[in-house]
Amino acid sequence: MDEAHWQECLATVARAEPRPQFIVASGSLPPGVPDDLFGRIAGIARTMDAKAIVDASGPSLISALKEGCYLIKPNLREFRTLTGIDSADETALIEAGLALIRQGRTEAIALTLGHQGALLIARECVLRADPLPIEAASVVGAGDSFLGAMVWSLAQNQSLESALRYGAAAGAAALLSPGTELCLPEDVMRLLPQVVVRPISPAGGSPAGSR
Repeated sequence: MDEAHWQECLATVARAEPRPQFIVASGSLPPGVPDDLFGRIAGIARTMDAKAIVDASGPSLISALKEGCYLIKPNLREFRTLTGIDSADETALIEAGLALIRQGRTEAIALTLGHQGALLIARECVLRADPLPIEAASVVGAGDSFLGAMVWSLAQNQSLESALRYGAAAGAAALLSPGTELCLPEDVMRLLPQVVVRPISPAGGSPAGSR
């Protein structure tokens, strides 16, 4: 993609009408696009009073965090690379996430842990979604389905806890679809009541609530 095209992509986002509530930047960048494209998008979101949500890794994610995000959705490998922590211990992951939040880099982190479920880390709450016992037909698209369902829930003005529930249900539902197919709405709604979300107490803190 040459500069004229990616510049027009940014301009198109900035011209969006009606003004969006959320702007999602997700995936890898094509050749020719600068590493800080998602950071530029996060900056545009801020000027539009929209909430930037980023699902990326490496320089793309770092550039977005420098501008400030509402929510990021790394997997465990991406999060450990970002924060430089070697441990997969829950307490260490939570503390690393809260450090990013205290620095003003993001307001919330949805950390997907594969067969171990997911963590939702925010200043006001830390939540864990337990994994559902699903025999996977394919893992392709599980992360995209997880984030898409979370954003849908947030766009309905639902709580972070509800968003995590929908994300966990959609991520599990995507495992039922073969190949590159995403989750089916009927599977998401069927699995939703089975999702268990528990509040976690950060180290040295009182039990986290949910909003």
